[in-house]
Amino acid sequence: MKRFDISPPFLSSPVLTFNPVSRETCERKPGHCSQYAFCTDYATGFCCHCQDSYYGNGVHCLPKGAPHRVNGKVSGNLLVGQTSVSFDSIDMHAYIVVNDGRAYTAISQVPEPASWSLTPLTAIGGLFGWLFALEKPGHQNGFSITGAKFVHNIEVVFSPGGEVVHITQVANGFDADNYIHLRTTIKGQIPFIPETSSVQINPYYEIYQYSGSVVTSTAYREYTVTSANNEVQRLSYRLKQNITYQDCVHSQRSPPTAQKLSVDRMFALYNKDEKVLRFAITSHIGSVHDSSQEPTQVSPCYDGTHVCDTRAQCQPESGLNYTCVCASGYQGDGRDCTDVDECEAGLANCGRNTQCLNLPGSYRCDCQPGYLYSADGQNCVLGGSFGNPCEDGTHTCDTATSRCVPRGDGVFTCECFPGYTRSGQTCIDVDECSERRCHPDASCTNLPGSFSCQCNDGYTGDGFQCTQDPGTGIRSSLPLCTIMWKCKVRQRCGPRPGLFVPECDSEGNYAPLQCHGSTGHCWCVNKNGEEIEGTRTLPGRGTPKCGVPAEPTQRPQTMCERWKQSLLDHYGGTPSAEHYIPQCDPYGEFTPLQCHGNSGYCWCVDKDGREIEGSRTQPGMTPACLPSVAPPTVRPTPRPDVTPPTSGTYLLYAQGQQIGYLPLDGVKFNKDKARTLLSLHGSIVVGIDYDCQEKKVYWTDVAGRTISRASLEPGAEPEVIISTDLMSPEGLAIDYLRRTMFWTDSGTDKIESSRLDGSDRKTLFDSNLVNPRAITIDAVRGNLYWTDWNREAPKIETSYIDGSNRRILVNDNIGLPNGLTFDPFSKQICWADAGTKKLECVLSNGSGRRVVQSNLNYPFSVVAYANHFYHTDWRRDGVISVNKDSGQITEEYLPEQRSHLYGVTAIYPYCPSGRK
Repeated sequence: MKRFDISPPFLSSPVLTFNPVSRETCERKPGHCSQYAFCTDYATGFCCHCQDSYYGNGVHCLPKGAPHRVNGKVSGNLLVGQTSVSFDSIDMHAYIVVNDGRAYTAISQVPEPASWSLTPLTAIGGLFGWLFALEKPGHQNGFSITGAKFVHNIEVVFSPGGEVVHITQVANGFDADNYIHLRTTIKGQIPFIPETSSVQINPYYEIYQYSGSVVTSTAYREYTVTSANNEVQRLSYRLKQNITYQDCVHSQRSPPTAQKLSVDRMFALYNKDEKVLRFAITSHIGSVHDSSQEPTQVSPCYDGTHVCDTRAQCQPESGLNYTCVCASGYQGDGRDCTDVDECEAGLANCGRNTQCLNLPGSYRCDCQPGYLYSADGQNCVLGGSFGNPCEDGTHTCDTATSRCVPRGDGVFTCECFPGYTRSGQTCIDVDECSERRCHPDASCTNLPGSFSCQCNDGYTGDGFQCTQDPGTGIRSSLPLCTIMWKCKVRQRCGPRPGLFVPECDSEGNYAPLQCHGSTGHCWCVNKNGEEIEGTRTLPGRGTPKCGVPAEPTQRPQTMCERWKQSLLDHYGGTPSAEHYIPQCDPYGEFTPLQCHGNSGYCWCVDKDGREIEGSRTQPGMTPACLPSVAPPTVRPTPRPDVTPPTSGTYLLYAQGQQIGYLPLDGVKFNKDKARTLLSLHGSIVVGIDYDCQEKKVYWTDVAGRTISRASLEPGAEPEVIISTDLMSPEGLAIDYLRRTMFWTDSGTDKIESSRLDGSDRKTLFDSNLVNPRAITIDAVRGNLYWTDWNREAPKIETSYIDGSNRRILVNDNIGLPNGLTFDPFSKQICWADAGTKKLECVLSNGSGRRVVQSNLNYPFSVVAYANHFYHTDWRRDGVISVNKDSGQITEEYLPEQRSHLYGVTAIYPYCPSGRK
């Protein structure tokens, strides 16, 4: 069945070509631009420009702020050490979170022994770092310039062995699912790295030069290889890159001349079990002078510290303020965006005899069964003898130089790859050398679909920009600093007045501290004489400390350390294998990779410990994880406004750093209207309850060690009501009749109470408690209930609300009673047990015990409403519905942003009566 994708752009968009004799206009080339672009006529021709909410080169446009994907294949032959390895069209996939500048690349079924040896070759995944880098104001990432069609050539020369590898990456538009399609060819030789070694790649930056339809970059990169016996090798390679694409020369818009790509994090890992090589990168692109002209306050939109959804665009405002706007095809408040179903909403524009298929952020029109697309590419006709030549292989396109594009009714066209042009019915190689794209002092070599430039003898550069070698006539064995010193003193590198002459040490290498004699500026440099960002001082402000490690200072505990310590205290210092303990790095920040006990599940987190969507792997697999960039000194303080819920009955659930809202339609989930009620970044919300009289939600925070509340009114903000003498506050219960709250603390092993404003605080119990977790109340009868999942003697206890008449309700055949609820309809106490996997109930006098469900996964919290129980589950990371009578699991709700759910409570549009 043939498919027609109406998501941007049309598959039929041809390669941009321009005829200098016959002026082409928008009218003469209908459909040339993306459907998300507008066409503009200029004096010499026309150009395509993406609409405001999209970006790209006009022929290819993508929605701003939305995540993107890349699919492709890797082919070629490689000599690894002395072993020959072949790549036979293995899969490559990339996932890009544009609003954070993060890109994740995975190459499957990498043959041995290339697997570990390829980890230093970060330029493979580094392409996506440039293509989708976070854009600083006034700058453009690669996709904004090239669109989805370009050729990326890489030459890498390793040191000290001199191995050379060539990589060509050809992007030839979008596939049927609107993913960029990329072909990668690799050939040459790389050094062998044993699988027992580890590779460390430090942050780096690259300068990209733009000239016409060519982008070039030359860099020197170091990496460290640590063997199994801790022997360390510091190696390096020289990297030359050029990206060629088809530019629209008629536009009056000026392209950039040079930009700086800053790679804040780069991570490479090979998973032997999966046979997957992963690269992860976070990057931003801006001015080449970023290191000396960085503003004192950086907008969260540009340093990755914003809290916009991964499917939203961060829009900076004055100071540190910003707004979040959901990308095209998504809806929400910007901090929580959900996909728009264009098919259901009637927004799709499909032709006759088609059926609409919703896609993330877009939609697609497919022909109904038995129909094929007509020649107009929009309507479908009954299929007869028409086939799809592109699918059945009957087309005549040369797959080495073009791709087959179906036009319907058995018709097809051959679309030339970048670097090729049409000549009659075939695609022939473009001789870029005849177009004089190289520098005059360079030699050009034409290649199939591409070309290369090499500076002539006596000149240095990347071939597109060549300058006379400053070391000509000077012994090449001299240290670099000495060469530059002699060059500049002899005025061979520029005019003398105000000239900066580098300081060299006794061995002729660059001194760590460099100062400009005329301006008074001082800064630190690395061994290549390159300025280290953030070290420059102004005249009269002293000199930076260069080459001297900073003295250790005592710092306060980070959120990760506080949470980890709280949970360790909670588990008595000896957590068992199934417990989750956050992993922190030496600086106290969350490590990018987090794993949960012996379950085998692992996932990636951002700087606040939040799980990154789509990163969770099954047992036995490990994702390649990368944190967001470090937070700035001054943190943004967005108002965590409450999004007021609508009337009716609904559930509120705690999901770490947010409180979610899930409305009920009767007893069924109204999933389409679920959303985030309150964002609490930096918190770990566990216990949650509601005061029906004042319409306020209350919660415990084990990260901040606080108890807070917020009114369910527009613009309401959280109010901390208990902030002292708490270690791990977990369970919470509100007595709406007596205006009192109760909570458990598994760190102090206490159960306490206070007024709803935090006053009149009392300790009810501080003995015979090991791990108190859940707590609930029968407000009408004045009874309190709580669980203690002490592994040696788990139990459920009860007392009056003043703490008198304490007694054990259940202490047999229970394991980890996490969740507890009072069912006002049956007058029973019910609990969810993560140890026995059961949901059980008992009367308040201990009689009538019954099992409702005996096959739970890993329940955490439970609440009763009408004839259903609703519990959160750590295996499913969702809310599960269980019928009270039949015990059947009726449905589940899995939030789009997957992470552990903690407390859950039901909210009614009224307060229950106080009658017994």
